Amino acid sequence: MNNQRKKISIIAPIYNESEGIGYFYNALCELFAQRPELDFEVVCIDDGSHDDSLNKLIAITERDLRFHVIELSRNFGKEAALTAGIDAATGDAVIPIDADLQDPPELILEMINEWVLGAEVILARRMDRSCDSFLKRKSAEIFYAFHNQLSSIQIPENVGDFRLMDRVVIDALKQLPEQHRFMKGLFAWVGFKTVTLDYVRNPRLAGTTKFSGWRLWNFALEGITSFSAVPLKFWSYVGGIGALSTGVYALYIISKTLWFGVEIPGYASLLVALLFFGSLQLISVGMLGEYIGRIYMETKHRPVYLIRKHYGQQQ
Repeated sequence: MNNQRKKISIIAPIYNESEGIGYFYNALCELFAQRPELDFEVVCIDDGSHDDSLNKLIAITERDLRFHVIELSRNFGKEAALTAGIDAATGDAVIPIDADLQDPPELILEMINEWVLGAEVILARRMDRSCDSFLKRKSAEIFYAFHNQLSSIQIPENVGDFRLMDRVVIDALKQLPEQHRFMKGLFAWVGFKTVTLDYVRNPRLAGTTKFSGWRLWNFALEGITSFSAVPLKFWSYVGGIGALSTGVYALYIISKTLWFGVEIPGYASLLVALLFFGSLQLISVGMLGEYIGRIYMETKHRPVYLIRKHYGQQQ
């Protein structure tokens, strides 16, 4: 790296985080004071908040020129907000972070040190998630294991969006055209020289999580269908095995009828077989529909997000 002053962009998706914005601002200011040789910018993306998060963010931009706010026209979701932040960031390195401070800002200093040494991606891996609920921990564990078995793109376990990415990585991400964006998968797909730092996840200082069980399920489904066609192949195998088994069973029935005559039909077993294979067909059609639905949405070529207004002057 040359001797020119480097600039770090921090991007923070915000959705109803009014209670924690003050803590977030103070934590980042303390961080910036420890690296005066670097320039910092903070791009906050208001993702259609219903509380006074936006007003508090605007107030920060009026007294601190390092902060810049993008107000989206509605709630597009965290993946779209992250994309908006990545598109707007102008730094030599970019760091996504949540405003709830569960990911400690002080780890950014270690990330920067690794970046200066030549790493292009520095991942933050959660070694202790005891502050998360048991259900959230187990569902995350199952998702990572299931996804990495199905997909050729391996997502690092217990690594969220909190990471440092060099400008070359950001430029690569901006070339990816998907409208339905699973950012953890896209981060893994682009590759580059990667270093991992371990940390302990903190409890929230304020506010509540915005991810319900239903949203987490849809998020997992998005991740699997975005980076693997194995579920489609699985149902092809199920269909093939079912057809082969049916053929074998038909030969057995024909042979038995020829040798022993016709028996009284077994209505119960017939009903069970019909319900079982009918259910398999509905599941397979549903899985096929998930992929077709994503193809349909991609063909519309709608923008990932729409910006209502910018606040603050981007440096």
